Amino acid sequence: MVSEAEYRQAVEAGQEYAKATPGVVAAGYDATTGRVTVELTNGARFEFPARKIQGLQDATDAQLAKVERMGRYALCWEELNADILVPELMAGIFGTRAFMAAQAGRVTSPAKAAASRRNGIKGGRPRKAA
Repeated sequence: MVSEAEYRQAVEAGQEYAKATPGVVAAGYDATTGRVTVELTNGARFEFPARKIQGLQDATDAQLAKVERMGRYALCWEELNADILVPELMAGIFGTRAFMAAQAGRVTSPAKAAASRRNGIKGGRPRKAA
C-alpha cells in the first residue's frame, strides 16, 4: 500500500521530470521526403525516415500522414497499429531488438555484393578453422 506522502512525492517527481524533459507538441509526415517531423516543447524539431520504423515499412503516404501524438512522449499510427516512443527515436531505436538486428543485417553495398559473388564461385563462405 502506498501512503499519501509517498503518492504526493511520486506526483511531484513526475512533474519535475516533465518540466525537465521535452515532450511532443506536434508531429507530421512529409510525403516528398518520406520523413516524419516531430516538434518538442523546448522548441527543438527533428525528423526521421518513416519507413525505417517497425510497422511502417509498407505503409502508404496517406497512412503515414495520420500520425498522432500519444501522450507526452509517443507517436501513434492507429490504423497501422504502430506506436513508438520519441526518446527511443532520438536514440536511433526504430523498433524491437529483433527488428533492429534484422535491419542491421540487410545493409548491402557493391563491395559486399561482389564479395558474395566471389565466395559463391569458390563454393561459399570459408569454413572457420578449429
